Amino acid sequence: MSPPSASQPVSRPAASAYTRGQGLVDLLQKRIAIIDGGMGTTLQNDRLTEDDYRGTRFADHPGQLKGNNELLSLTHPDAIRRVHEAFLEAGANIIETNTFGATSIAQEDYSLGELAYELNVASARIAREAVEKFESPDAPRFVAGAIGPTPRTASISPDVNDPAARNITFEQLRAAYFEQARGLLDGGVDLFLVETIFDTLNAKAAIFALDELMEQTGERLPVIISGTVTDASGRILSGQTVAAFWYSVRHARPLAIGLNCALGAALMRPYIEELARVAPDTYVSCYPNAGLPNPMSATGFDETPEVTGGLLEDFARAGFLNLAGGCCGTTPEHIRAIAQRLTPYAPRCVQHAGLFTALTGDAA
Repeated sequence: MSPPSASQPVSRPAASAYTRGQGLVDLLQKRIAIIDGGMGTTLQNDRLTEDDYRGTRFADHPGQLKGNNELLSLTHPDAIRRVHEAFLEAGANIIETNTFGATSIAQEDYSLGELAYELNVASARIAREAVEKFESPDAPRFVAGAIGPTPRTASISPDVNDPAARNITFEQLRAAYFEQARGLLDGGVDLFLVETIFDTLNAKAAIFALDELMEQTGERLPVIISGTVTDASGRILSGQTVAAFWYSVRHARPLAIGLNCALGAALMRPYIEELARVAPDTYVSCYPNAGLPNPMSATGFDETPEVTGGLLEDFARAGFLNLAGGCCGTTPEHIRAIAQRLTPYAPRCVQHAGLFTALTGDAA
């Protein structure tokens, strides 16, 4: 099937085409769904030590492991479970697996690249258990397999003196993302979330890997794609505006397109508004940081739950949102405030929302 042109609506899978995560489509047609907040921020309250990160299994591993939050899914799973449950109790409909940096590429920073698949399976299972504890017919809950950008970029040189230099290839990224996605799928996720995208080529490698995995397995899960605007220019790091970013990834027919992290909600407003305008036939998500970073703050960010909740309420009032939550600096209290503030508002109207066509069919 040829990709849609800029003038064509985006054809997404039919209601019967998703083998997992169909309940999320049903929820999005009724109200604004709530995504969880910052895993790392909430873990700070546990004041975990180097020994906590190592556990007994990695007691003799060379180099420091503190800060490798993904490893906690193996060495301190109760800590991860508590975070998930805190966000679910606060009102999150979607929780992200503890896998933002669980690719072999990112784990090589700790000489643990061989653990990638295991980390993703374990993290997905922990999130699955938490969701099953909290979900009910009146309160559906979903596990999103979190796929981060990796610390390397496929289209940006790491050497200012050599614009052509690259420290990763598309194929290396594709292979790493495929391994991660396979682990997430085997662990029981309901959807995939390709997030914090600062290099669109990295995102394309992830999208390619997801398509490959779903074709091989016969599973078809919703995919949400979320970029990050890195400065007031309104562009992601690899240089695209949010509109250009959308047109670069719309061939993937994501369930939702959005922005997360970065500038915080106050400075993100014009970019979410633009995304809502250029993607009328796709759901829009937004889960910002709690403002700009401040190392002197307890969470590393200044915004209180009331401030973040109020800013996202403005987005909902303006009709920009279908999914909302928090990123760095947001706690369960932030998510509770967001959920309470957004409950009265109808979700953004999406064209063709009831006209999803089969992935192998023609656009409606």
